[in-house]
Amino acid sequence: MYIENIVLTNYRSYKKTEVAFENKVNVILGENAQGKTNLMEAIYVLAIAKSHRTSNDKDLIRWDEDYAKIEGRVIRRKGPVPLQLVISTKGKKAKLNHIEQQRLSQYIGAMNIVMFAPEDLNLVKGSPQVRRRFLDMEIGQVSPRYMHDLSSYQKILQQRNHYLKQLQKQKDRNTTMLEVLTSQLTEVAAKIIIKRFEFLDLLQKWAEPIHKGISRGLETLEIQYKASIDVSEKTELSKMVEVYEQKFAKIRDREIERGMTLAGPHRDDLLFFVNGKDVQTFGSQGQQRTTALSLKLAEIELIHSEIGEYPILLLDDVLSELDDFRQSHLLNTIQGKVQTFVTTTSVEGIDHVTLKQAAQFSVNAGVIEKLK
Repeated sequence: MYIENIVLTNYRSYKKTEVAFENKVNVILGENAQGKTNLMEAIYVLAIAKSHRTSNDKDLIRWDEDYAKIEGRVIRRKGPVPLQLVISTKGKKAKLNHIEQQRLSQYIGAMNIVMFAPEDLNLVKGSPQVRRRFLDMEIGQVSPRYMHDLSSYQKILQQRNHYLKQLQKQKDRNTTMLEVLTSQLTEVAAKIIIKRFEFLDLLQKWAEPIHKGISRGLETLEIQYKASIDVSEKTELSKMVEVYEQKFAKIRDREIERGMTLAGPHRDDLLFFVNGKDVQTFGSQGQQRTTALSLKLAEIELIHSEIGEYPILLLDDVLSELDDFRQSHLLNTIQGKVQTFVTTTSVEGIDHVTLKQAAQFSVNAGVIEKLK
């Protein structure tokens, strides 16, 4: 698949911009703070319906405007798919094939995307939140059901946390409502974790040989899921629900005391091991970067294996962060099969045929021009 064009209206620094892309590598050149990353973010938001840079949608709307609109035309094997996303102070409206979607979970997945930015190098050493976000974004693109379950989970979690805070203030505590919310939460939480285990099993299969290749056969990568309850990928749904119920019964008083939910997918994490050692704690910066790169390249192959098409790849200011060997490995992997967007201040010093054959665009003060 590839994105043919994008039209931005009132999006961050762009008042009104339309740009047509090529189905190969598109290099976006420009000095810092000219709008390169805003363009990349807009492509990402069109696919995922949320930003990788901010959780506040209002940040995406141009100053003094009421709304932002992103439109694009994605070419898939079955034919063209027009997409439109309108972001306003009232929320988001998404159109797929000119038809408004009732839920964002029905919209996400129409355009598949893999983003690799400097902050993704923090996937290994960053906070658990970064790794959970990575999981949710990638699984959500290939499983609308997962997005629906995740959305339900977050709503119930919010209600449960609110109720726990209320119980904090009460002397005579009636926990009937808490039990109802806990039952609802455990059902959805178990489904989410099962899907995460399934996804990580696939990711492991793709990431392990890729990591071996980048490390010239010297390293073996292993990914583990660290749940807040004692379960594994072999645990069945009904058993997982039971384990959650036991856990919540055990920690109920502590949760009321803290006014928050202390177990569930929102507290889980990922662990990465290279040759049996925890990369986050004991890995060198090079090993951490190789792990992050392996995961991103594995994502591309995993999405292809799941949907039969390669996703679109966004490389936002990341080439300069990689050494020559990792740079070449990345560019060799994508060459000729993945529509890719690369932002950089200059292509000088990157001697690779993929970039020499790329379409080039310049961004200057929010104005995009095609160079070649």
